[in-house]
Amino acid sequence: MAFRRAALFALLSAAVALAQSPIYGQCGGEGWTGATTCATGSVCTFSNDWYSQCIPGSATTTPSPTSASSAKAPSSSPSSSSTATASSTAPSGTPITTGFVKTNGQKFALNGADYVVAGTNAYWLAQESDADIDTAFNDIVAAGLTTVRTWGFNEVTAAQNYGAYYQSWSNGVATFNTGDFGISRFDAVVASAKAHGIHLIVALTNNWSDYGGMDVYVSQLNPGGTHDTFYTNAKVIAAYQNYIKEFVGRYANESTIMAWELANEPRCSGSTGSASSACDTTGSTINAWAQTISAYIKSIDPNHLVAMGDEGWFQEANPPTYPYAPGVGIDFVKNLQISTLDFGTFHSYPESWGQQANESAWGLQWIADHATAQVNANKPVILEEFGVTVNQATIYTGWWNEIISSGLTGDLIWQAGSVLSNGPTANDGYAVYPTGTVYPVMESAAAALKKRG
Repeated sequence: MAFRRAALFALLSAAVALAQSPIYGQCGGEGWTGATTCATGSVCTFSNDWYSQCIPGSATTTPSPTSASSAKAPSSSPSSSSTATASSTAPSGTPITTGFVKTNGQKFALNGADYVVAGTNAYWLAQESDADIDTAFNDIVAAGLTTVRTWGFNEVTAAQNYGAYYQSWSNGVATFNTGDFGISRFDAVVASAKAHGIHLIVALTNNWSDYGGMDVYVSQLNPGGTHDTFYTNAKVIAAYQNYIKEFVGRYANESTIMAWELANEPRCSGSTGSASSACDTTGSTINAWAQTISAYIKSIDPNHLVAMGDEGWFQEANPPTYPYAPGVGIDFVKNLQISTLDFGTFHSYPESWGQQANESAWGLQWIADHATAQVNANKPVILEEFGVTVNQATIYTGWWNEIISSGLTGDLIWQAGSVLSNGPTANDGYAVYPTGTVYPVMESAAAALKKRG
């Protein structure tokens, strides 16, 4: 959703200064300078080269030498990719993720069987403590969901001592954060997802200024440039590819990742204002950029699926409503034809798109039209963000029924929340919680989608 203003929650950082790490705290990994022993009742358990965690009970894996502060220097090449080892914090009987999700016509496949995307967005996961990440995944698994979309970015211009940020900028120079509050936080998300049998869809930058996004690249490398120069400026493109090399390369062999997304909701314009005349609002500028970036991702990581992460705008000559008209720089149908994009994405926020009195019916048609585009392209298409703030249970029931009957490949609600140690997860008006009225509807829809296949 555009212009989200979710606060970054402070994480527990006392473990660095204590002689022992607390239960579920970090206890090792590349760059880790804190305690390497665990509180009574837990054992330092190796997850990957960059992250080890204090897990209750006995260790299920033996920490390798790379889990200590003397670990080898990380490499951005795929050969050094992270492979998360499941922790013991998932409910018993939870299947561990194995194998890479692929496409099979208009469906996803995993290990020779259909893989059903019935899921949610949880962009905030890496900003939370290890125990709270597990709590969130416990709730998601209990609802019968299979897939979570989350942020694989946070661009900052000053170091933070809370949350997670992956790249800091100073005077046009970007530094990938392998230290405190850095990429090890995303390692924790991957490890917990793996333990809970969940696959992740990961967006790699943001059209909007929340969590930094495209505008930080532009302000650092093309001062005074408009937002859309993110798609055309050579320095910016090279810097973004360098970030992709670091982030994507780290997880190239990790099957818990389902897919990478080029951006969250790319448009010619962003939080900073309107597009310049250099960005073709009918779609060619972002289409060309998408071809370049998706091919680059495939060149360093052939294992994972790649998608745009867009809102699914059409380019109709006689548009019935705003999202069918030229104007934002996205051509959903044309983008589906890019060979290095494996599936299509679209979002649905009718209240924000001029349909305040027609949310239900407009959303039904929006789903049906994208299902038609899915058939024509013979590629999977998912409704990966959707939300209304009124009559949620009723409207969502209709939308989920349309998803199932239309043959649309899958969906991800915006957003299933949880109650964590620091309170409820961020609520932008769309969040649904386990004790609310929408959660049972979401559970039933997930079960029906799995039954349909």
